[in-house]
Amino acid sequence: MPQPHRPTRPARPPQPQRARRGGGPARRRGDRPRWGVRLAAGLAVAVLGSGAIGHAVMTGLDTGIERVDPFKDMKNRPQAGHGLNFLLVGTDGRDKITRQDRREYRLGGAPCHCTDTVMLVHLSANRQRASVVSLPRDSYAELPAHRDESSGKQHGPHAVKLNAAYAEGGPQLTVRTVENLTRVKIDHYLEVDFSSFMKTVDAMGGVEICTAKALHDKNTGLDLLPGTHRLSGGQALQYVRSRHVDGAADLGRMQRQQRFVAALVKQATGGGVLLNPVKFKEVSSTLLGSVRADRGFGSEQMLALGQAMRDFTPASSEFASVPIGNPSYPVKGIGSTVKWDEPKAAKLFEALRQDRPLAAPSAPGPVRGQAQAQAQGQAQGQSGLRAQQQPAVRVDVPPQQIRVQVENGTRIDGLGGRVDTALRATGFDTTRAPVGGASRNVKRTVIAYDPRWDRSARTVSTALPGSELRAVAGQGRTVLVIAGADYRKVVPVRPEDPYQGQFGVVTGDQVICGK
Repeated sequence: MPQPHRPTRPARPPQPQRARRGGGPARRRGDRPRWGVRLAAGLAVAVLGSGAIGHAVMTGLDTGIERVDPFKDMKNRPQAGHGLNFLLVGTDGRDKITRQDRREYRLGGAPCHCTDTVMLVHLSANRQRASVVSLPRDSYAELPAHRDESSGKQHGPHAVKLNAAYAEGGPQLTVRTVENLTRVKIDHYLEVDFSSFMKTVDAMGGVEICTAKALHDKNTGLDLLPGTHRLSGGQALQYVRSRHVDGAADLGRMQRQQRFVAALVKQATGGGVLLNPVKFKEVSSTLLGSVRADRGFGSEQMLALGQAMRDFTPASSEFASVPIGNPSYPVKGIGSTVKWDEPKAAKLFEALRQDRPLAAPSAPGPVRGQAQAQAQGQAQGQSGLRAQQQPAVRVDVPPQQIRVQVENGTRIDGLGGRVDTALRATGFDTTRAPVGGASRNVKRTVIAYDPRWDRSARTVSTALPGSELRAVAGQGRTVLVIAGADYRKVVPVRPEDPYQGQFGVVTGDQVICGK
């Protein structure tokens, strides 16, 4: 990956730079020496850290906060654990965005008045660690009985996608649903729409993001080449909204959102915001003036968070996504939903309740369990032990995120079923319904794919050595495997991402731009 430049400190007021292909501008020769920066940072810490002056800096910021009461009349809530838990909700609201920004950042269309992003943020009791867990917006959820916020109609319990909780019952039903799913008690609620997100990023002077690969999404207008970019508020919104960058769809988007939050934490704790009382007030004023929050969250809480995070480093933050059991769980009347791996998810949320780090060290083990290895070994005519010990090849897209349909392109009885079983044992989301191909004389296995999901196709091709890639425009996200007479085995694969540990945790220093 190319080494990123350190961007020039902007003149005040800060004007975010547009992302430049290949990185930001070089440091000017006239920048102050490091000892001067350290002295200024030290003085800022003293000012912000002193109670009276710190509160004086933050005086009056509460008046601009739009309040909601997400905890009103809530009963049978989970027992409080240790530390603080925030539910951070990003909605698709765009009422306050100008026509020019709507055109530039592709924000047309009618909003669904639902949640675009749902994150559970845990701040440890000692204020030395922040854990961020992304909850897929398409997660299978069961809403409790409630009254519809828009129509006033009373509803009994029913199944939905998680993001529909906000559309039906606003913040309160969203909190109730998340608490029912996770058994984690929410202490504070923060709701950010498109406009408030853009304003906050701009108030920080933009946020630096790096990417090892080109990112293009015609739906949002995202267009980044490999390298380092300082994104303005509108460009940052494109980055966190894009879901057509690769075959990973919403799951890939969640990883990019986590990377963005890690970069945001790094910038805030690196001296540019938290260690500058004037800047801290400016950013806090912008944030508090454009979000919706519960009645217990205000300037005092912002000041306490700022003081708590002064000693944060990128490694102080850790990011995880809820373990997924089935990324395409069908529900009648709703469609495809994301079904959690309930035992693993329960352990993840138990760790939050107990205020334990999610990235706890664990002993190295095989890529797959014994049962999966044996299933693949039988499908390939090998022993389970040999399949288990076979090293996994690194790929871009996790096999669990790739839908695969298998066709038998030969006259070999049962070949389609064996290939389907072997791919599923390796982690691919197969249909479990292989079919006979139009041709029964295929000699070389073919991977047919839509060009929009080329990275997913390459992952499947890696698992099937010697296969031929064949682009088919308009095929959709399902990758078609036409098994040929050359088929011998499926090679285990695993994603290239730095996610490690039992919950797929990555710390902030693993996802921000390296120096």
